[in-house]
This record gives sequence, C-alpha cells and structure tokens, in this order.
Amino acid sequence: MATKKYINFLLFFLSLSGLTLQSLSWSPEREREYQKWVSWNVENYQKKTLLRAEAVTDLPAVGRKVLDPKLQKAEMNKVRMSVSHDGSGDYMSIKEALDSIPLYNTRRVVLEIKSGVYRYEGIRIPNYKDNISYTFQGSREKILIPRPLHFITFSGDSKDPPTITGNNTASVTGRDGKPLKTFESATVAVNSNYFVAINIRFENTAPHDIGSTGEQAVALRISGNKAAFYNCSFYGTQDTLYDHKGLHYFNNCFIQGSVDFIFGYGTSLYQNCYLNSIAKKKASLTAQKRSNSSLSSGFSFKDSVITGSGQVYLGRAWGDHSRVVFSYTFMDKVVLPQGWSDWGDQKRDSGVYYGEYKCSGPGANWTGRVPWARMLTDIEAKPFMGTYFVDGDTWLLHS
Repeated sequence: MATKKYINFLLFFLSLSGLTLQSLSWSPEREREYQKWVSWNVENYQKKTLLRAEAVTDLPAVGRKVLDPKLQKAEMNKVRMSVSHDGSGDYMSIKEALDSIPLYNTRRVVLEIKSGVYRYEGIRIPNYKDNISYTFQGSREKILIPRPLHFITFSGDSKDPPTITGNNTASVTGRDGKPLKTFESATVAVNSNYFVAINIRFENTAPHDIGSTGEQAVALRISGNKAAFYNCSFYGTQDTLYDHKGLHYFNNCFIQGSVDFIFGYGTSLYQNCYLNSIAKKKASLTAQKRSNSSLSSGFSFKDSVITGSGQVYLGRAWGDHSRVVFSYTFMDKVVLPQGWSDWGDQKRDSGVYYGEYKCSGPGANWTGRVPWARMLTDIEAKPFMGTYFVDGDTWLLHS
C-alpha cells in the first residue's frame, strides 16, 4: 500500500523531473516531446498510486485487494472441468469442454488440461452460436475463444505441461478461399476478457525461411482485456506471440521466435520471462504498434533474460509511437549494439520511446546504441516496473 509519506516523496522527485539529461543530438522540439512523454508517464503513475492508496484505506484490514467487481463475483463462483485424451477426465478434448460453457458466462471456469499434445483431425467451423469456434487447416487444433466467453482458465501440470499445437501461416488459404493473414494464423486466439493460462505450452510449428513472404505464424493471439499467463511457454518463429490489445501480464514465461516474436498494440508487463532468439539473420525481438502518443499501450520487460542463437534488435518501430522498456534484464551477446530499429523510417525516431534501465550482460553495453533510445533515470523507469503499469491491483489474482 502506498503511504502518504511515499507519495510526498514521489511528488518531490516529480519537481526535479525537468533535470533529466538532454541529448545534444536532439532538437529542442524533440526534447520537449520527450519531456512531455516522461511527464505523462510519471503523472499517470502518480494518479494511479494515489487512487490505489485511497481505495485501500477504505477497505477492511483483511484482504486489502481492490478487485474488479465482475472478477470478484466470478472467482466466488468458480467451477472446474478436467480434460484428458485417455477419457479419465470430464471431457476428452478442449473443444468439448469449451462448448459446454454458455456465452456471457459469469463464473470462473478452470479447465484442468492433462498432459499431452492437443491436435485434432477434420475439425469443422461451427457458426457463431457455438461457444468456441475452430478452423481447420492440416491436422492441428486451432482455438478461438469468442468475446462473450469470459473468465476462462487453462491450467496444466507444471512438471509436464500440455501442448496446444498448430502450423498455420498467414499465407494458408482459409474457407473463403483467401489467405488467413497473420491475425487468423494463431493456434490459440483469445478475444474474451479475464483469461488466465497456467503451465500451458502454446505452439506454432510452421518454419520460417529467409526471404519468404506470408510466413507469419502465431502461436497465441491475445485480444481480450485483463489476461494473465503464468509459467507458460510460446514456441514459434515469425510473430510467435501476438500481444494484440488490452491489459496483459506474463510471469515466468518462455517466449521463442525469430522475427518480431512479440508484437502488437497491447499494454503488457513481462516479468521474469526468458526470451529466446532463433533468428537466422538480424531480426527484432519486439514490434510494438502504439500509433498515437496519447495511448497508454506499450511493452515493459522486467527481471528478464534475452539470449539465443540469432542476433536481434530489442525492438523495431511497427507504430510511429512504439513504446518498449527493459529494466533489470540480462542481455546476452545476441542483442545488437544499436539496440533498436526504426524499421527504415527515420521519421519515427522522433516519435518512438525505447528505454533501458539497469540492464546487464554484453548486450546491455550502451556503446553503439541509437541516439534516440534512452537510458532511463529512476523516476522515468518507475511507471513501467510494477503491476500498476497494467492496473494490476484491480484484476491480478497472483503477481
């Protein structure tokens, strides 16, 4: 809980925020824009801290957690279902279990998915009235959880997590005779809110060949709001994890890919995550697509590790105001000295906000970094380093 003393301490430092070092290579206009960005983030953090302190003060001594009322109600009425290939569970497939849940569900439904590889032959595409829709290309399961199906949890065994596997790419032809495109290539796509995954392996096994087009192959697309992933792994090559939109939290997750393998518009905190590059040529770890400086979207990585076998930029500017911050992260030698890429459009240099804070390892050497990246101060980094970045106090059950 934020104390009044701490808030006054923060306000004191806010008064000093104008003293941040200026880059001599920046124009006065560029520096003003940067200071506006810093001010917006710090002030936004301050407001959230004050609101959180006021709300917690009004709570009884027990609990001290201000949960979203919808989420609180759902958690009080939790139900469990088991899924197992061998028939020992309530259902033999994830599809069957999800089809049993009514749309506009208001209860937390935990699917306890037993170990194994979940793939199916000949899955048809039911109409919108079904609780869950599948498309079928090849021999793998593709799951789409629709927007009205909230409060779903996928839970697996931490010692032997279940794998949900797919192999679609953006160029694969769909039922309408047109390419699926990146958005529809996901093995698992979640459009609903309050989704949680624990000990699950999401996979897209489609390969990526250098120089080829249409090979975007998403393992998971998360488009719902207030979603959390714990001890999960995401395997793919190009565009592994589509962090599309919404507030998201990833804790102790493994994410592997080659090109833009974490991308989207999301506002997400990645904590204690392991990011593994298998790029065959210079590529980028993130491609964040914030399109307007007033939007709160961005990726924050804290206490994480970047390693692998292929050289990568920390991020490249998919959007004109792309925003990514790494703090307390170990960066192996796979991180390119430049650190960041503007995707060949120098006009984006004045709009993107790429920051690093107290990172370590050979890839964290600031020598060679692009001039428009920032080594953040304590005050500048603070808004990105806690679950408050994703308003976690209202919806994160474990953090």
